[in-house]
Amino acid sequence: MTHPISANNYEGHRHHNYGSPDVLKCEDVEKPVPKDNEILIKVRAASLNPLDWHFMRGTPYLFRLIVGLRKPKFIGFGADVAGQVEAVGKTVTQFKPGDDVFGGCRGAFAEYACASESESVIKPENVTFEQAASVRIAGLTALQGLRNKGHIQPGQKVLINGAAGGVGTFAVQIAKSFGAEVTGVCSTRNLEMVRSLGADRVIDYTKTNFTHEDFNNGGGHYDIILDLVGNHSLSAYRRVLNSKGILVTAGGPSGRCKVGLARGIRARVLSMLGSRKFVGMMARTTTEDLTTLQELLKAKKIVPVIDRQYSLSEVPEAIRYLEEGHARGKIVITLQ
Repeated sequence: MTHPISANNYEGHRHHNYGSPDVLKCEDVEKPVPKDNEILIKVRAASLNPLDWHFMRGTPYLFRLIVGLRKPKFIGFGADVAGQVEAVGKTVTQFKPGDDVFGGCRGAFAEYACASESESVIKPENVTFEQAASVRIAGLTALQGLRNKGHIQPGQKVLINGAAGGVGTFAVQIAKSFGAEVTGVCSTRNLEMVRSLGADRVIDYTKTNFTHEDFNNGGGHYDIILDLVGNHSLSAYRRVLNSKGILVTAGGPSGRCKVGLARGIRARVLSMLGSRKFVGMMARTTTEDLTTLQELLKAKKIVPVIDRQYSLSEVPEAIRYLEEGHARGKIVITLQ
């Protein structure tokens, strides 16, 4: 810090170049001013997503066509936020100063951030700021993957591959809220945690390869597989889907963005050759779906799982932990 924080300055993490977490710097910058359709949020908590470290490193390189070829176009960091409304733009009608909100923004790892009115909703009173901050991207990915892409129905058999991660912990609970029979796949240390979220069956991937299950001796083919890991071939997933089953891919190994081009082409071909469907997805923020998550939170049908909490000054350490790929649930940045 080179000078004290003034009324017009605030602390925020910025990255002026691509690279490791070392490129992240906590700087004093001018407090943002909301546009007509935005709200200014005093940030109480923010959460990390794989998108953050892809943005930080500028990988895959095709990503830079959007975010900046040689260096980032937008130097703010973080996309999931919860906090208190401090000011509103002149066309905003849904919020007022003092409201507790959560949703999406640009530059969430800061004391203040601006968010679009359409990407924000009121925080339920029965959840903390830390819990609310963990919801948007992970919750929307789980909801839209299961409902929009998987067309989930009550009584269906759903498998969540990567059930202990940020998206997976929401997916298990959301699938149960739809009345599905849920199988979660995770490591040994996470078996009880995934079971506590409502999973009817839990598979330890260190001991059992679920794609080798023998459905002639108990069990049954899955109606939906939500793949958040990308550690099996499409042919292997095809073996354990029922004749009209759907594979939804929404993630991949640490360090790479999946589904890749070749995998996407193969998925299209396999979908055309049979009745099973193979689809990829990326979450899209809508007010309607944020409201759905808000209602699930309020009804305690989803309870966010938080692995670790870090302070604003510890964002680089939080990113390093995220990149290891072993987080149980979400990683959250908290602000006083």
